[in-house]
Amino acid sequence: METLMLPFSPRFIILTICSVVTALLLGIGIVDHKAFDLILIPLVVFGALTLLGIRDLTQKSHAVLRNYPISAHLRFLLEEIRPEMRQYFFESEKDGMPFSRDTRAVIYQRAKMVLDKRPFGTQEDVYRDGYEWIHHSVAPKVHANQNFRITVGGPDCAKPYSASVFNISAMSFGALSPNAVRALNAGAKKGSFAHDTGEGGVSPYHRENGGDIIWEIGSGYFGCRNRDGSFNPEEFARVAADDQIKMVELKISQGAKPGHGGVLPAAKVSEEISRIRGVAMNEDCISPAFHRAFSTPLQMMAFIGEMRRLSGGKPAGFKLCIGHPWEFLAICKAMLETGIYPDFIVVDGNEGGTGAAPLEFMDHMGMPMREGVNFVHNALVGVNARSRIRIGASGKIATAFDMARAMAIGADWCNSARGFMFALGCIQSLSCHTDRCPTGVTTQDPSRNRALVVPHKIERVYNYHHATLHALAELLAAAGLDHPQDLRPIHFSQRTSTTEVQTFAKLYPSLRPGELIDGTNDPRFVDAWAMARADTFAPTGLN
Repeated sequence: METLMLPFSPRFIILTICSVVTALLLGIGIVDHKAFDLILIPLVVFGALTLLGIRDLTQKSHAVLRNYPISAHLRFLLEEIRPEMRQYFFESEKDGMPFSRDTRAVIYQRAKMVLDKRPFGTQEDVYRDGYEWIHHSVAPKVHANQNFRITVGGPDCAKPYSASVFNISAMSFGALSPNAVRALNAGAKKGSFAHDTGEGGVSPYHRENGGDIIWEIGSGYFGCRNRDGSFNPEEFARVAADDQIKMVELKISQGAKPGHGGVLPAAKVSEEISRIRGVAMNEDCISPAFHRAFSTPLQMMAFIGEMRRLSGGKPAGFKLCIGHPWEFLAICKAMLETGIYPDFIVVDGNEGGTGAAPLEFMDHMGMPMREGVNFVHNALVGVNARSRIRIGASGKIATAFDMARAMAIGADWCNSARGFMFALGCIQSLSCHTDRCPTGVTTQDPSRNRALVVPHKIERVYNYHHATLHALAELLAAAGLDHPQDLRPIHFSQRTSTTEVQTFAKLYPSLRPGELIDGTNDPRFVDAWAMARADTFAPTGLN
């Protein structure tokens, strides 16, 4: 009896109704041919729904469709639009990940040069654990200049670069659309700041408007590789000689997926990407998880020295997300042993990342940016190398407060990727990896990337940079400081419980100059320093 009643149960009633209506309409059409024209459209609709329900009942991939034919498709529809519904109707100003609605809004406002002020007091809970603030001065400065710049280039660098303290982080052509690259580079040109190419090579779109370029090369050596994927020094020297390229950067790892390689399938390797990256068409374009050009810290330092020589003495450095602490300390020991020092180090955090990555890597692999920056800063202080090496910070930096905080704990400048994507019009649809970006920022589909109008977005990129530095100048002036390099951990505090507050000086204690060389008892470094060797990345004496 229960089986006979199943067609009338809530699970199957929609299929039953569609089947009955289809049969009735078909019967009417057969009996009265004159009525057929009137019932044709309803017959097609209900007939199609009936066939869909029968298909749902018989398919074996989705259990919910077998139990709820036709009606279960509503679930999939709601699931598809859930991110948009949540973003548009349910998020508060401080909700939303990876960037809150409030952060996105201030970027849009600054990019458009419209009012970016907020009414009626903060929406932050200033008594929650983790709340942070910068201390102000009773003797604030008058900020007359916001063109904050630093010189990158140590004693071995023949062509030091005067860099803005706020630059565009590494995003490759291929990940970004041609129009996005054009707008970013032209905005960098107008605002006199730098544009990192990412590891996908220097494309014509990077060169088109003449903005300053930081050329990043990764494990695939795109744009400077031999056919077998090995590094080609002659091709590197040829490309690096371009005056538009101001610095050369070796990518060891990136925040979104440190220690993970990547593959661009052969089907996606267009003739244009083949030409720019120096890879063959009809073959997978592989970025290995490791470098073939070196395998030890000593060899890595020699390679960076060679990059500097081949580029004609331009600043040469590397980017990484900190993993095993002894590996970075092994690099420091290699600097001491070889006498070869990078001109800069960009520290990426695991909160960074514009590209797609496995969930486990994105959520749980690598050191967060703040801890990474402070670790690198202290390590360089501990080997007496900090004065000759600049540190860049990259990882979820979007506002002047983000910049000031990173600089207080060790950074000399900051890079932003998603901040500048928002300036281009990104709406955080989280579809970067699908090639269906709704704003034309992260798609190679010409019908989609045409939505990004380059002249209009150039102004927004420039405005966002300009307004963010203006906000940074206001923060510094309120704190009684003249330049971001004056920021120190003592200028910031963090609430560690409802009734306890600590300054960053307590949370991020400093090593004294040369402390690692002299011998340290700091628990953050003592074991890792003992395990580090210049001739290998492997630890010694690991229990």
